[in-house]
Amino acid sequence: MDEQDLEPLTKRKKLKDLDVMSVEALGEYIAGLEAEIERARGAIAGKQSHKAAAESFFKK
Repeated sequence: MDEQDLEPLTKRKKLKDLDVMSVEALGEYIAGLEAEIERARGAIAGKQSHKAAAESFFKK
């Protein structure tokens, strides 16, 4: 077994140093994070919809 097999498939992103960012840059950073949150919420809603449809289909 290689050591690479033991490493997680996704690596954590390093956190940005907020102290060096301007107020404008922080606002843009927040807007980007909020957009990513909405994208994740959309993915969750889609998966829940598919799950509900599958459960409804197999309960009949």
